[in-house]
Amino acid sequence: MSSHDAPTTVRLDLWLWAARFFKTRSLAKQAVETGKVEVGGQRAKAARGVRLGDSLKVTRGDEHFEISVLGLSDNRGPAAVARTLYEESEASRLERERVRAVRAAERTGYHAPDTKPDKRARRLIRALGDIDSF
Repeated sequence: MSSHDAPTTVRLDLWLWAARFFKTRSLAKQAVETGKVEVGGQRAKAARGVRLGDSLKVTRGDEHFEISVLGLSDNRGPAAVARTLYEESEASRLERERVRAVRAAERTGYHAPDTKPDKRARRLIRALGDIDSF
């Protein structure tokens, strides 16, 4: 293999750094070692080789990503290039957006009730809902 051929595998921590999931390679390595990254549904080591088509689950803070590897790179480039290295599943993207919306609503003061409304509260809710009909 010459130096110009594309690699067939890249270290997991290096790929996560190049795909911009983590700011530094040491943060990526730490996330892998603490079980925040799974490859094919199993915990992996930082030195594990990532191949095209691998499915990964990455947890970064409160965000969870389910992605499949589309490209390999061991160099960190622009964010636009990094986004071409993987494809996130639609379910994962929708769940992240839902969680983000809930967090934004909590910051604005809305808190979902802990229990279902009782009989009196349901009557009040129905009464308030009828105001729009006037």
